[in-house]
Amino acid sequence: MSGNTFGTIFRITTWGESHGRAVGVVVDGCPAGMALAAEDIQKELDRRRPGQSRASTQRKEEDRAEIISGIFEGRTTGTPISIVVWNKDADSSAYELLRDRPRPGHADYAYQMKYGLRDHRGGGRASARETVGRVAAGAIAKKLLHGTGIEVVAYVAELGEIRAEIDSSDLLELRARAESNPVRCPDPAAAERMMERLDSVRAEGDSLGGIVVITAEGVPPGLGEPVFDKLDADLAKALMSIGAVKTVEIGAGRECAGMRGSQMNDPISMSADKIDFVSNNAGGILGGISTGQAIVCRIAVKPTPSIAKPQQTVDLASGEAAVIEIKGRHDPAIPPRIVPVAESMVALVLADHLLRQRAARL
Repeated sequence: MSGNTFGTIFRITTWGESHGRAVGVVVDGCPAGMALAAEDIQKELDRRRPGQSRASTQRKEEDRAEIISGIFEGRTTGTPISIVVWNKDADSSAYELLRDRPRPGHADYAYQMKYGLRDHRGGGRASARETVGRVAAGAIAKKLLHGTGIEVVAYVAELGEIRAEIDSSDLLELRARAESNPVRCPDPAAAERMMERLDSVRAEGDSLGGIVVITAEGVPPGLGEPVFDKLDADLAKALMSIGAVKTVEIGAGRECAGMRGSQMNDPISMSADKIDFVSNNAGGILGGISTGQAIVCRIAVKPTPSIAKPQQTVDLASGEAAVIEIKGRHDPAIPPRIVPVAESMVALVLADHLLRQRAARL
């Protein structure tokens, strides 16, 4: 199975299955000498950890990060950093009936057709639990970026067709407000309505999708490697690689299709003896290269496919039609817990391109 490694210089390889012994990641290419402790990784894993509110699955995992290589006396050595997180609350019993019955909306059928067999317990490698490794690696990337003044913040802007009103451009304020409620929305009134909608839909045995916005500030101009490794191309791949993400937009995104060039183009001006832009429809990227403006991405996240409602499928062993009602513990909506994952993927891309840029010019 290929496709488990991401990045060029700052590279990560995630491993493990939802109901296996453990999940984890190997990070290669992190520069030596950076202060790093398990606590740096743990604070990000705690944001992703299940069972924290009624907006997430009730699977109880401590998700304690154990660094087993690449750190000496509190600093990175430049060698591969290996992190393991042990699975402790996996309950595979609810999945036995799904051994031969692929779940609609899941990767079950596709994995079966590709490999001829699959780990049906909790979705195996296709489970959202794979993102533990991404978030652990993202914590390292964030620390690297923070040292250069780059911050990455994400929040839920829409859930179940309820849209937030964003009244601030202060990223740290938005993060604080988003992290103060279970749905990670910086608009308190919208967050309350989202939670009510979520409770209602979950009582019906159904689920919700939504929109997550990810913004990176402090990104210097010049990051990106045209033509095939453009910054926006790598961001799109990184975000689309997260399970349940169905669209990725940069800047004005799909709205650009209805604009004129005079509306879409961001006028360039001088501000305090430096180049500035009057607007940011480009989302901080031109020609695949960062401009120094805030990088703004939006992802559309589909509803959780594991729902309690009866669904039509096929029994692969008998070839006959079947109906399934999925049991077990699942997120009623993915966007709140995808927030730290999306931040991590953006941070990983920026860290990789930051290191690549150092080799791009004298």
